[in-house]
Amino acid sequence: MTIHNPMTSFLNRVRGSAAQDPARDWFAVLTLASILLAGIIVWNIWAFDTVANGGVIGPAVTIAPPIFSSASLELVHQVFETHAMEESKFKTGSYRYVDPSQ
Repeated sequence: MTIHNPMTSFLNRVRGSAAQDPARDWFAVLTLASILLAGIIVWNIWAFDTVANGGVIGPAVTIAPPIFSSASLELVHQVFETHAMEESKFKTGSYRYVDPSQ
């Protein structure tokens, strides 16, 4: 049973009947790696320079809508006021309750 490997097939078509030359192959790998490293360094320098000068990488951010509305903030204030009123009723003795631990 043979397993079809597309990478091996591709490499066989690319190399054809060329003689193996490890020095040439390493030279090609190192050249590609050097070009890639140079590209990464240039990208990082450009990105740093853009940000350092106050620029934005990507689309500029527009003014965002507020995260919360004042109506929801008022609702929270009302909840705390209600809680404070209930607490004061317990402290002043308006509510009578029996302590089960007594």
